[in-house]
Amino acid sequence: MNIFWHRWLGILLLLGILSSIPAHSLAAVEAQNVIKFGTIELGIQSGYWQAFTGLGNAVSSNRSAVFVLPQIGVVVTDKIEAGYFSGAIEVLAEPVGAHFFEPFSASLAGFSIVGRYNFLAFGRLMPYWDFGMGVSWTDLAPRIPEQSTPFEFLLETGPGLQYFLTQNFALTGALRLHHISNANIGSRNTGINAVLGLLGVSYYFD
Repeated sequence: MNIFWHRWLGILLLLGILSSIPAHSLAAVEAQNVIKFGTIELGIQSGYWQAFTGLGNAVSSNRSAVFVLPQIGVVVTDKIEAGYFSGAIEVLAEPVGAHFFEPFSASLAGFSIVGRYNFLAFGRLMPYWDFGMGVSWTDLAPRIPEQSTPFEFLLETGPGLQYFLTQNFALTGALRLHHISNANIGSRNTGINAVLGLLGVSYYFD
């Protein structure tokens, strides 16, 4: 079966799932009715990571990887009323796994804590902004000139958007500015800056 039919089967499966959801349930879904103090999120995101130069002193943009980010989060505030900026704060634990395929095969494993502000004034659409920091181990270093230690720190920030299919399930897209460095604990620390594009799904429950 060629890729054309695989795509159409995927589309038909999605349409079948959506058609099984009662219309009144879809109409009632709003992010502000889901995101409340104590709400728990289980999610997973994956995407493409690409280094770039021009910010900092990185010597090459030839650094590419695929990242996988499981997530578990909890909403730690009630809705903060602020018009279009109304929202709630969420804290997430985020294991990090990555496979680099440029400039050579390498791996990264780590863990981040992410703070998120969820915007709740847009119905079933929920924009958000993430800021996270963490630690990692990678065999990318010391084989590249930017870094001299396998132990690295992670910094990341950027916007995202969730679309609630039901009261519990949401599709996610996000874009992060991502930074890897050893905070000068090694002899080399140019740092690597990258853009990380992500797609994923989340499940919410009280």
